[in-house]
Amino acid sequence: MTTLTNDEAVPQGVQKTPLVAAGLLLAVVSAVTFSLSGPLGRGLFDTGWSTGGVLIFRVGVGALVLAPFAMRQLSGRWRSVVASWRIVVAYALLAIVVPQFAFFSAVQWMAVGPALLMEYMGVVLVVLWMWLRHGERPSRLTTVGALVAIGGLVLVLDLVSGANVHPLGILWASGAAVGLAGYYVLNAHSSTTLPPLALAWLGLTGATVLLALLCLIGAIPFAMETSSVVMAGLQLPWWAPLIGLGVLTCSVAYATGIAATRTLGSRLASFVGLLEVVSAVVFAWLLLGEAPGIIQLVGGLVVLAGIIAVQQGEQSTTVS
Repeated sequence: MTTLTNDEAVPQGVQKTPLVAAGLLLAVVSAVTFSLSGPLGRGLFDTGWSTGGVLIFRVGVGALVLAPFAMRQLSGRWRSVVASWRIVVAYALLAIVVPQFAFFSAVQWMAVGPALLMEYMGVVLVVLWMWLRHGERPSRLTTVGALVAIGGLVLVLDLVSGANVHPLGILWASGAAVGLAGYYVLNAHSSTTLPPLALAWLGLTGATVLLALLCLIGAIPFAMETSSVVMAGLQLPWWAPLIGLGVLTCSVAYATGIAATRTLGSRLASFVGLLEVVSAVVFAWLLLGEAPGIIQLVGGLVVLAGIIAVQQGEQSTTVS
C-alpha cells in the first residue's frame, strides 16, 4: 500500500522514522511559537493597539527576518517564484491574512476560548479535504484520535461550563477555521518547488502589502501605541512584544510549519498543531497570570493522547 508524503502518493517506505521524527519536532516548534501570539498580542491590545496595527508589524517583522535567508535560497531560482505565483498569492491570503484577521475579529464578539476551539475545527476540514479531494480515507485509529484530541480541547479551553457566543463571532471563527485548513493544505502542496523559508518569506511579504492596503482604505482599523506593556509582572517597551511576534510567532513558526507539513503531510501536521492550544494556556499563565485549572491540565494530557493516536494511525496506514 502507498502512503502520503506532501499529500501525494509515493511508494511504501519513503517515510523513514528519522524523517518523521524530525517532522514531528518541527511541528512542535511551530505550534509552540505560534502559541505565543495570543499572549503577546493581548498585551499590545490592552495598551490600545488595533488588530491591523499588530498584524502589519507582526508579518512585516517576520518577512524582514526571513528575507536574507530566503534570498540565499532563491539565488538563481527566481523562475520558480514566477511559476509558483498562484501558490504564493493563495498562501499570503488564505494561510496568513484570513486566519489571523478572522481570529482576532472573532474574539471581539466572543470569548477567546470558544473562538480558538472553533478555529481549530479546521483540522477536521483538513481530514475531509484529504478524503474528498485525494480519496485518503482516515483510518479508524486516526478518527478516534481526532475525536479524543478535539474532546481534550474542550477541556483545555474550559468550555464545559458553557459559553456565550455571538453570531458574528461564530462567522469570523468559522473563517479562521477555513484559513487554518488552508494553511496546512498549502504547506503540503506539491505544485511548488519553493523551499520552506522562501515560501514563508514570500507569503509574509505579500500579506504585509495586502494588510497595509486594507488599512489604507480603512477596511481594517490601524492604531498603535508606545506605552509600556506589562507581562509576567514586568514593564516592557512596546517594541519588545512586536519583536517576539515577528521573530518567533511569524518567521520561525511559519518556516518550521511549512517544513513539518511537507514531511508529515497536512493531516498529521494539523493535529500536532493542536499543541498550540495547550501551549497557549501555559504561556497565558506565565506571561499574563492566567493560571490553568485542573480540568485544563487534564485536557492537555487528553490532547496529547489524541495526537499520539493520530500519529499511530498515520503510521499504520504506511505499513498496512
